[in-house]
Amino acid sequence: MAPRGIVGVVRRRPPRMRAPVLLASRRALAAMAEGPLARTIRTKLSAALQPTHLQVLDDSPRHGGPPGAESHFSVVVVSGRFAGLSPLQRHRLVHAALSAELAGPLHAIAIVARTPQQWDSDPRVPPRPPCMGGSKHEQDAAAHGEQ
Repeated sequence: MAPRGIVGVVRRRPPRMRAPVLLASRRALAAMAEGPLARTIRTKLSAALQPTHLQVLDDSPRHGGPPGAESHFSVVVVSGRFAGLSPLQRHRLVHAALSAELAGPLHAIAIVARTPQQWDSDPRVPPRPPCMGGSKHEQDAAAHGEQ
């Protein structure tokens, strides 16, 4: 019989921390998977625009570059700094933050730039256009059987 005053021992498991741990793990994996140019893009856009949401996607493999070539990117930037600005002005802010990269290793960047209010009302990102491969000159030459 149990001593007086002790009814029974109930062992409870500690509460699980599923979402924060999983989220932290995904972020860590994403950061490790990014190449140096992707990390630079993320760092510079974060510093310049203080985004509430930022996605940096390396689209280089879709454009036929060699493995590891970081040349084509898509970014989704949600920032209060975009309030009252036209899409062109928003793109200019992104380009200004990445001017050194655009002058060097960054060949192309697709930009989705929204305010937090726009993002809250519609967080969908339009699909990226397919890569046509090569330049228009190369496509025209191929169409005419030239080399």
